[in-house]
Amino acid sequence: MSEDKNADANEVVDTCLLAGRLMIEGGSEMYRVEDTVRRIAYNSGQKNSASFTTLTGVMISIKGQPVTQFGAVNHRGIDMEKVDRVNTLSRRYGNKELTLNQLKNELEKLDKNLPTYPMWMQLLGAFLVSATMMIIFTQKYDWFDIPLAGITGTIGYLVAFYVTRTTSIRFISDFLGSFILGALAMLGVHFGLGHNLNSILIGAVMPLVPGVAITNALRDMLAGHLLSGLERALEAGMSACAISVGIAVLFRYF
Repeated sequence: MSEDKNADANEVVDTCLLAGRLMIEGGSEMYRVEDTVRRIAYNSGQKNSASFTTLTGVMISIKGQPVTQFGAVNHRGIDMEKVDRVNTLSRRYGNKELTLNQLKNELEKLDKNLPTYPMWMQLLGAFLVSATMMIIFTQKYDWFDIPLAGITGTIGYLVAFYVTRTTSIRFISDFLGSFILGALAMLGVHFGLGHNLNSILIGAVMPLVPGVAITNALRDMLAGHLLSGLERALEAGMSACAISVGIAVLFRYF
C-alpha cells in the first residue's frame, strides 16, 4: 500500500514539476506558478504539498511522503499562450475532465509542440508596436517617420529572434537587434527617408523592451516573492542595458 502511495506521489510531483517549468518558461509570475502547482497536487489527493519556485528551477515536496524533486528551467521567454494553456489544462483537471495521466500527457505534448503565431504575424505586430509606440511616447504625429520606425523595428525584432535561436545568451540578441535597427534608422534619416532620428529610435526599440518581465518582477515583489522578483528585475534590467548599449555604440562611434 505504501509503495502505491509513493508511486502516486511521484506521478503527482512529476506532473507538477512539468506544469511549473512550462509556466516559468512562458514568463508567468511566480505566485501563479505556485498556485497552479498547488491546485494540481490538491486535486490529485495530495492535500499537503509545498513548492519553491525561482526563475531557474522548481522544487516540490509532499508532506508525509519521501518525495522531493527539483526541476531545472534552462531557458525563459515571454509566451502567454503557453501559460494560458497550462492554466486551462489545470482547470480541466480540477473539473475532473482529465485524469492525472491525461494531464501529464497533454503537458508533455505542449512542451514538445507549442503552436506559435506565423512569422509574418509576429513581424506585423513588431511593425505596429514600433509605429504606434513612437507616436505615444513622442506625442508627435509625424507620418513621414512612421514607416521608417516600423520597418527598422521589424528588422531589429527579426535579428533578435534568429540570434536568440543560435545562442543561449539573451543579451547578445538584444544588443545586436538594437544595433542593427539603430544603424538602419541612421541610414534612413541620412538618405531622407525620415526626419527625427530620436523619435524613430524610441519607437523602433519597443519590440525588444522587456516590458512584461519588468511588470512581472514588480508583481512578484508585491506578492512577497522577493527572490524571484529581484532575479527577474535584474534580468530585465540587463536586457534593457544591452538594448541601450547597442544604440549608444552607434552614437559614439558613427
